[in-house]
Amino acid sequence: MVEPYKSEILPHWRYKNAEVATRSAKAIYALFEEYRQKNDFVGMDMARKFIQMGYTRARRYANHKGGKKYDKERQVKPLDHDPVKAEAAAVFKTWWDKIRGDEDYLQRKKAHQSKWG
Repeated sequence: MVEPYKSEILPHWRYKNAEVATRSAKAIYALFEEYRQKNDFVGMDMARKFIQMGYTRARRYANHKGGKKYDKERQVKPLDHDPVKAEAAAVFKTWWDKIRGDEDYLQRKKAHQSKWG
């Protein structure tokens, strides 16, 4: 992880249920906007990444109790749907989609990739 972003964003990253995920995603998105105002694309992208990770982590827990995808033999465990975590994932997915559709973010991303690869 990249500092200082990790220390700024991580305290807000939670996905226990939809209510907690909503507070988390809103706080992280506020940081995304703060980074935008500072013309800090790396910060914007780190905030985007935490929102995306909120979605993927909540989906993992929604699909596999305890978040463990594999058993001791490294075989994929059967799905064990948790609707609470699925709702949390859906919250993060909404915010992630908002960022992925943000034209300013996409232009900044393209410029960053052109400059840095």
